[in-house]
Amino acid sequence: MNGTLNKVMLIGHTGDDVKMHFFEGGGSIGNFPLATNETYTNKTTGERINNVEWHNIVMRNKMAEICEKYLKKGDKIYVEGRIKTRKWQDDQGKDRYTTEIHCTDFNFLTPKEENQAANNTGAQSQPETQP
Repeated sequence: MNGTLNKVMLIGHTGDDVKMHFFEGGGSIGNFPLATNETYTNKTTGERINNVEWHNIVMRNKMAEICEKYLKKGDKIYVEGRIKTRKWQDDQGKDRYTTEIHCTDFNFLTPKEENQAANNTGAQSQPETQP
């Protein structure tokens, strides 16, 4: 095989709502953190270990606008894309690097009923009382 491949497939929960940035030319970028986890049992101690990995997801234009409208913190989503490392400078002029997943495809995995129920529960200011 002569070519190379840069492809990432993730299923996880969003760590925040989509943050949008709009540009003068009409383009937009949306980003949000995505958490994936790995659970295993330590063979020597028998302890259950849960490791969480955070990924920076970047979406562009219409894809970002759709996610901003329908995706909320805690929702489960499938993201497909490619890894990209971006170089930038901090306030002191030091070079910094950020690794991001640039999304090419996605699929909402949180059922619509669960999403609406979570939004309705979060919007209530008083706890429900039992009759």
